[in-house]
Amino acid sequence: MHVVVPADVDDAAVPSGGNVYDRRVCRDLARAGWAVRESPVAGAWPRPDRAARAALDRALAGVPDGAVVLLDGLVACGVPDVVVPQAHRLRLVVLVHLPLGEEAGADLAALERETLHAARAVVATGPWTARRLVARHGLAARRVHVAPPGVDPAPPARGADGATRLLCVGSLTPTKGQDLLVDALAAVADPPLRCDLVGSLRRDTGYVAAVRGAIERRGLGGRVRVRGPWTGARLAAAYAGADLVVQPSRVEAYGMVVTEALARGIPVLAAAAGGLPETLGRAPDGRVPGLLVPPDDVPALAAALRRWSTEPALRAELRGAARRRRDTLDGWEVTARCLAGVLRHASGTPG
Repeated sequence: MHVVVPADVDDAAVPSGGNVYDRRVCRDLARAGWAVRESPVAGAWPRPDRAARAALDRALAGVPDGAVVLLDGLVACGVPDVVVPQAHRLRLVVLVHLPLGEEAGADLAALERETLHAARAVVATGPWTARRLVARHGLAARRVHVAPPGVDPAPPARGADGATRLLCVGSLTPTKGQDLLVDALAAVADPPLRCDLVGSLRRDTGYVAAVRGAIERRGLGGRVRVRGPWTGARLAAAYAGADLVVQPSRVEAYGMVVTEALARGIPVLAAAAGGLPETLGRAPDGRVPGLLVPPDDVPALAAALRRWSTEPALRAELRGAARRRRDTLDGWEVTARCLAGVLRHASGTPG
């Protein structure tokens, strides 16, 4: 199996859920016996320049006829002129982390449609994304498969004081909505909630500057810290010390941060954007392990933060639900198994 991924898949300066997903499934498929051959391709995906298009064209041209190729949708979906001509000789499977039209313009959505219709199969990383692709692009539902991200087991978070330490993880971009969180925190002065903003600072430097400026203007410099990209043990330590994880995204297809929090028994305050409500889910007793607010709604986000900070009974209820939800999460081996089934079918292999 050949896998085409963005060249920054292992770049610790720009961590993303998509990169984590790509790296984990490549590793786990190899452990399951697949011969995985990666082709990292550099470019400003999904709007690459001529050199990046040529590099992708060379990568695909070098794959032998009849081979199964798993393409990251960020690379493939914006360039049907490169990908579609290969569909007659290769067994193309496109992995979509987030439909392009959710963040970009209608032009990219049209290009994505052309690419996906040419693929032998499409894999979505969550049920919301699968439904969105079927509805938006007129794909047959049987061609769109779901392989949600897994999560690694983790010890329960110890937290700080049970209330005031917040964590927001994600690249600092308008999509992730850190500006909304800063505005909401400014409206909740007592008790003084503290929040670490953890994520890449390279994807939108203008937005990063705007968030820093808002923090200073609102006098939050001692409470809200822009930490940059943390990974590995440092990120694990941040989760371990968090009382609440906040995901204020304007757009989100799945939200791996949510399951990372739940794996540690941490409640989540999230915008009800895209697939986030499904990812948050419910504990076995039906209770939601966090709070959901309308997306792009600062007053609602501030009201939820105020409830969290002033209602001990609510905090205890949400922590209990998060700990029970923790036991229902699937590991990455389930993701790899789902994806392997799609790849076997694309290759014509029984079973």
